[in-house]
Amino acid sequence: MERTFADLMARLDFALITSLHIIYPPLTIGLSLLIFFAEWRWLRTDQEKWYRLTRFFEKLFIINFGAGVATGVTMELAFGILFGPFSTAAGPVFGHLLGFETITAFMYEAGFVGLMIFGWHKIGRGMHLFATFNVAVASFLSAFWIIAANSWMQSPAGVKMVGGQFLVSDWVQIIFNPDSMTAIPHMIIACLELSLFFVAAVSAWQLLKQRHVSVFAPALRAGLPVLLIAAAGQIWIGDSLGRTVAEEQPAALAAMEGHFKTDNADGTPNTSWNVVMWPNADNSGTKWALPIPHVLSLLEDHKWVSRVPGLDQFKAENRPPILVPFYSFRVMVAIGVALFGVALWGVWLWGRGRLANRKITDFENRWFLRAVVVSAFLPYLAIWTGWWTREVARQPWIVYGMMTVSEGRSQISSAGEIAWFVCFSIFGFGVLISTAYFLFKVIAKGPDMSAKIPRENEEDHQPLGTLPPIETAAQGQ
Repeated sequence: MERTFADLMARLDFALITSLHIIYPPLTIGLSLLIFFAEWRWLRTDQEKWYRLTRFFEKLFIINFGAGVATGVTMELAFGILFGPFSTAAGPVFGHLLGFETITAFMYEAGFVGLMIFGWHKIGRGMHLFATFNVAVASFLSAFWIIAANSWMQSPAGVKMVGGQFLVSDWVQIIFNPDSMTAIPHMIIACLELSLFFVAAVSAWQLLKQRHVSVFAPALRAGLPVLLIAAAGQIWIGDSLGRTVAEEQPAALAAMEGHFKTDNADGTPNTSWNVVMWPNADNSGTKWALPIPHVLSLLEDHKWVSRVPGLDQFKAENRPPILVPFYSFRVMVAIGVALFGVALWGVWLWGRGRLANRKITDFENRWFLRAVVVSAFLPYLAIWTGWWTREVARQPWIVYGMMTVSEGRSQISSAGEIAWFVCFSIFGFGVLISTAYFLFKVIAKGPDMSAKIPRENEEDHQPLGTLPPIETAAQGQ
């Protein structure tokens, strides 16, 4: 009983840490690319609105970036504190992948982010754009390595277990494992979709207040067609990832779909897909459900009738929990469809000419603008529920089919687990509240329309290591 509770607390501890960390990197990743686009448009057109957008969203990027670093360090510590045996055994693989991310992404990004933030008026405009570009590249590299590492835990390849330790046999198979081939693009599109809705929501909020219409109306219009493509692409790649899970982790897929019985009583394949359900006491079936025939086989095999393994095909001790992956998966899918609908609505309005600067704040558009503002929170919820689905459905494995949570957990007492949970909660929620406060403060203030705009090929005579005059610094805030 003590061991079972300690295992549960270790999982809850790490669930809390990752859930409070994962809300920051997606915005950092996607927003870095959008800031690069805005700055590139400014250099190409020399229009002030693109410079103001660049500097405004750069401030939001900095706040979010700092929160991501703080919570990321906590997550690194948690590996050793909560899952020491796993860290030791998987060090040759997992540790190296995290090391690759640190060297090729985090340190790379840290070097150029300083130029991006403090280089205004000190380096040429083209060089500053180059720095912003490298921040975006490094952000995407970070996503690549982190998801590659997690994907290896989902579908371990290129390793062999010798003496309780994972030894590398093929790095290509480790990095480009079956899960990573769809999980990496799925996460990158999620980052882009979240960031596009974030920019659109901030712009829509400003437009509802009828503030800086000439600045934020173009930002909203520019993002709508990309949003539509990203939302549609996410639905397609999500389906591909689901089929990968069906091949690599059939027990996880069965939990996600609430699929208990492989065959019906007459021996025919059970093709029913449960819209909603509730499992019975021993998780051997459903207490009640709302099934739709043939949808499960259509979703998983794209066939009218096919045999999809149910939970009855797996030992009881190897079955994942049911309720979290089942309902988290459905929330994620529903949000994906809703975001596609909002993007389609916006493109339709744009095509009818209703989002022009002189019309975009009209009363007939206000429901659309409100919907965009509300939609800013949906991608965060989708990433949360998607992550919960992915991690909980892998249980009881920490490395699928090779190491269980019990084997990888540090031997900490239940009291120790609870103490860490409290400490991580205080820190994580403290960062979350502080980040939200500063983000909303900057958004409420809006862009600084009086700050000096860098001239072509301008070079400030101050060295990079010196601070600007107090008056200039105050204007830039």
